[in-house]
Amino acid sequence: MSVIMGFLQALPGLLQLTLEAGVLLLLPALGGVLSERSGVTNIAMEGMMLTGAFFAVVIDLSTRNPWIATLGAIVAGGLMALIHAVVSIRFHANQIISGFAINIFAGGLTAFLVDKLFNESGGTDHVAQGARLPYITVPVLSNIPFVGPILFQQNIIVYVGLLLLVVINFMLFRTRLGLRLRAVGEHPQAADTAGINVYVLRYGAVIASGLLSGLAGAFLSIGILNVFNPGMTDGRGYIALAAMIFGKWSPVGAFVACLIFGLGEAIYANNSSIHISPQLLATLPYLLTLVVLAGLVGKSTPPAADGIPYEPGAE
Repeated sequence: MSVIMGFLQALPGLLQLTLEAGVLLLLPALGGVLSERSGVTNIAMEGMMLTGAFFAVVIDLSTRNPWIATLGAIVAGGLMALIHAVVSIRFHANQIISGFAINIFAGGLTAFLVDKLFNESGGTDHVAQGARLPYITVPVLSNIPFVGPILFQQNIIVYVGLLLLVVINFMLFRTRLGLRLRAVGEHPQAADTAGINVYVLRYGAVIASGLLSGLAGAFLSIGILNVFNPGMTDGRGYIALAAMIFGKWSPVGAFVACLIFGLGEAIYANNSSIHISPQLLATLPYLLTLVVLAGLVGKSTPPAADGIPYEPGAE
């Protein structure tokens, strides 16, 4: 009985961490949905997220303003996405290779800059002296038993992420822009014939994926952890990619998958009340990713033109 009571007492905290970790994954997953719905495969969200995390820290230390730092992280992620867009759309390069190259480049670049800027080879915790993205406790609602701590005591980016989920889902399936974006990803030749600018929509979607990934990086480095270390995204961009596939390239489906993966991270973070090997728990999010990819990828159908460079006049 005492074990059950202890679990019930820890459950609100576990679910609070699940939502936080889920939204952290949701942001790049939403970007992946937009990019791949437009027909551009994007596995570079890991690198975009890592770049955003780094520049959020650097700007935060310089300005002591987390909002300016977050804006800088968003721009940094967008610039990395622009590289992927130019290489993939303009030069018709293999989009998988381009994404991997960006991830490797981002890892090397941020590690090099950490060493040069902070004279350390293993990372820095200087951001602990900077300002952080605030956690918000909603008056009255946060006092609701069980639900209050989960939904109404969260970092502000959690609420931003949930709002973006609603906005992007509405845009994608309820607006003319969303219809055009999906048309470009399914049959760009027909969309072009109908007067839709395939290149503009693809560039916009890929850059949007970078902006969202950069926001996720800022959330991680100056929101959740308040630190930057080389490689600190730790595969979260790839997990977001798996969540997008699990969710069948839809924002709501991706969110459900992100919550599942977020639960794995929350269990690991909350190990003090669970008493399971931390090394074993650390593998849980990645094991969930393998299970999802092995069991569901073959049953999920991506947009018909996803990963295929568009050439006007080609059939």
